[in-house]
Amino acid sequence: MARYTGPKSKIARKFREPIFGPDKALEKKNYPPGQHGPSKRRGKQSEYAIQLLEKQKAKYTYGVLERQFANLFAKAAAKQGVTGENFLKLLEARLDNIVYRLGIAPTRSSARQLVSHKHITVNGQVVNIPSYSIRPGDVISVRERSQSLEAIVTSVAGRKINKFSWLDWDSDKLTGTFVSYPERADIPENIKENLIVELYSK
Repeated sequence: MARYTGPKSKIARKFREPIFGPDKALEKKNYPPGQHGPSKRRGKQSEYAIQLLEKQKAKYTYGVLERQFANLFAKAAAKQGVTGENFLKLLEARLDNIVYRLGIAPTRSSARQLVSHKHITVNGQVVNIPSYSIRPGDVISVRERSQSLEAIVTSVAGRKINKFSWLDWDSDKLTGTFVSYPERADIPENIKENLIVELYSK
């Protein structure tokens, strides 16, 4: 699956969740898209279909391509611990996700854009790879010449203080530190990672 650039409300309605952020269209039409509307009778989904849907939801949520997704899952499966939780922790440790979590960007897609356009540094070095894996102790900052960008200033102004316990944030320096990998209970996304593990186990 190439990176999705179509109507985001349509995808949110497919999963019946605001996976791209607050969505007025979803609030008005909390049922899957289609010309027959909410009255259309939908058949019972197979176990495989449910698992695949959960995988697609995770891919859309984090903006990850198929090959990246599979490679990350393989890496999670090779680590000690619960595979599903390891997988979500690795997704959370992506640079674009960290930029989003820190409040530097309002969405993951805008965070990817900031990273790609070289507005973000990791440990003082410019990194323009959104999928770059952040490790505990790494320092993520807004590049000095980019700190006056309107998009960044606006996003940071609306940031909630200490929103995530695994991240430290210095609002004066526009710098954040990835303290540790988050625990599963601290990840707010409504993703049933066990279904993804079952899918890949077949």
